[in-house]
Amino acid sequence: MDFVSLFVKDFIAQLQSPTLAFLIGGMIIAALGSELVIPESICTIIVFMLLTKIGLTGGIAIRNSNLTEMVLPMIFAVITGITIVFISRYTLAKLPKVKVVDAIATGGLFGAVSGSTMAAGLTVLEEQKISYEAWAGALYPFMDIPALVTAIVVANIYLNKKKRKEAAYSIGQHSFSEQPVAAGDYPDKKDYPSNRQEYLSQQKGDADNKVKIWPIIEESLRGPALSAMLLGLALGLFTRPESVYKSFFDPAFRGLLSILMLVMGMEAWSRVGELRKVAQWYVVYSVVAPFVHGLIAFGLGMIAHQVAGFSMGGVVMLAVIAASSSDISGPPTLRAGIPSANPSAYIGASTAIGTPVAIGLCIPFFVGLAQAIGG
Repeated sequence: MDFVSLFVKDFIAQLQSPTLAFLIGGMIIAALGSELVIPESICTIIVFMLLTKIGLTGGIAIRNSNLTEMVLPMIFAVITGITIVFISRYTLAKLPKVKVVDAIATGGLFGAVSGSTMAAGLTVLEEQKISYEAWAGALYPFMDIPALVTAIVVANIYLNKKKRKEAAYSIGQHSFSEQPVAAGDYPDKKDYPSNRQEYLSQQKGDADNKVKIWPIIEESLRGPALSAMLLGLALGLFTRPESVYKSFFDPAFRGLLSILMLVMGMEAWSRVGELRKVAQWYVVYSVVAPFVHGLIAFGLGMIAHQVAGFSMGGVVMLAVIAASSSDISGPPTLRAGIPSANPSAYIGASTAIGTPVAIGLCIPFFVGLAQAIGG
């Protein structure tokens, strides 16, 4: 009963907080047909400032803390990001009318991290006066990059296997239609290289079809969200930005987050229609997956809590970033890495349902769970 009462209390408090209130407000005015438009350039600046602030917080904290305390949470962040992709591969991909490559892309997006959801989670912890490691935000890339890389690699492996099977089937069908040949003749001899130059050309073509890991990592690092985060992290770690941090980034944080939540609420409503074009199972996945992913990370975080003294607030943040789904850097990375996947499926599932569920339900859920366990 303690958990239920704490969850209800935190959920009601969350409904009254600016973070969720602006998100719901954005959905409501979009549903009523409002023509309010906030320019994309303003949203880009807001996201940059929010993630730079989170990076600065983490960098300053890392500079002043024991790095050994971060090792276990970082490892668990990597494990969580990779695990989420494989969960989608072997659950969502098995459901009716769901294409495997779309399911893998969806898993990659849900395994990657939403900077806005992370910012909302940090704000709630501060409002609830729950202590957490200031470097908790630095766990972002350790979950985000492995998830995106794993998704693209797994999708390309699947597509390559599919192509080989189709080619083998086509050759089999072709051989059955051919007339019998004399001994020593090879009906498919045209598939073999006739000289060294042709052989080297064929080998180069095979190499080009292989999945290259570094370009995926490079693309993720160049993404606007992760770039801003890592910039702030580096500045906080190697310089002394405390004065500008206290006078500018910290006071502006919550106001900018509220505007971003309003924009995301309007965008979430506009994306709902996209889900009608794909299987209804994406709706079920988008509601259930954030809780499942968050609980996996929460369990791993509790291990870090017992073994390395990871705070309960840090455990909540690990669960929150696992429950989130990337809404900025993830989609363009997946579009480039898995071009055959349907963006309406993975972006619609993430933005229309996954993000509101993560912010509106998962944050108070994991805060309540931590308070019920940790007191």
